[in-house]
Amino acid sequence: MPENHAPDPAESASPAALASRLRRGGLPWGSLLRNATLVVTVLVMVWLALNVRLPSPDELRSGFADLGAWGPLAFVAVYAVVALTPIPVTIMAVVGGTLFGLAGGTVLSMIGVTLGCWGGYWVARGLGRDTVMRALGSHADMVEDRLENGGFYAVCTLRLMPGIPYWPVNYGSGALGITSRDFLVATALSALPGQVSLIAIGAFFVEPGIASGAAVVISWIVVLTLTLLSYRRWRATRTAERPEEERPENGGALPDSSAGSA
Repeated sequence: MPENHAPDPAESASPAALASRLRRGGLPWGSLLRNATLVVTVLVMVWLALNVRLPSPDELRSGFADLGAWGPLAFVAVYAVVALTPIPVTIMAVVGGTLFGLAGGTVLSMIGVTLGCWGGYWVARGLGRDTVMRALGSHADMVEDRLENGGFYAVCTLRLMPGIPYWPVNYGSGALGITSRDFLVATALSALPGQVSLIAIGAFFVEPGIASGAAVVISWIVVLTLTLLSYRRWRATRTAERPEEERPENGGALPDSSAGSA
C-alpha cells in the first residue's frame, strides 16, 4: 500500500497553495482584487487627465510665494504629486525657475520630479505587470518594446526622447522589472537636462540674462546628445542579447525602433 504522506505545513501555507484553495472555493480573490484595483486606477487617472488642470503659472507662483518659508516644501510636494499622474510637469518646472531661480529651482524641481517618478514606479510594482500594461493603453506597446529586459539605458532613452510623457515610463519600469537602482539613477540623470531647460526659461522670464539664456541652449544640446548616446547604447545592448543568427550583421533585424513612439 502507498505510504500516507502528511502535507508539508510550509507547502500548505505557500501563496500558490492559498491561491489554489481560493480557486477551489470558486472565487479567484487575487484576480478580482487586481481587476478592481485596475478599474480604480484607470478611473482616477482618466479623471485627473480630463478634469484637473494646474493653475496658471502666475497663480502657482503667487500661491507658493504666499506660503513664505513653507513655499519650497509645498512646491516639492505638489511637483511630486504632479509627476505621479498624467498631468504634464512642464508648468511646474517653469514656475520653479520663476520662483527660486536657476540653481534653487533646479534642486527643488529635481527632488519633486524624482520623488513623483519613483512613487509611480512603486505603485506599478504593487499592481503587477498585467494590470499596469492594460492601464497604459496606447503607450503599452511602445513601453514594453523598449523596457522589456531593459535597464539603465532603456529608461534613459525613453526619459530623454521628446514627446514621451514621464508617467508611462514610471509605471512601465515598475511593471517590467527594471531594478529600483537603475530606474532611480537613470531618472535623476536623464531628467536633469530637460528640467534645467524649463527652469532656465522661467528664470529668464523673471530676470533675462546671459546665464539663464545660455542654460536653455546648453541643456537642450545636452538632451539631444544624451538621447543619441543612450539610444545607441540601448540598441547595442538589445543586439548583444539577441541570438547570433538574428543579429543584423547575420541577416537578422531589430524591431522597428520607431514603432509605437509618441
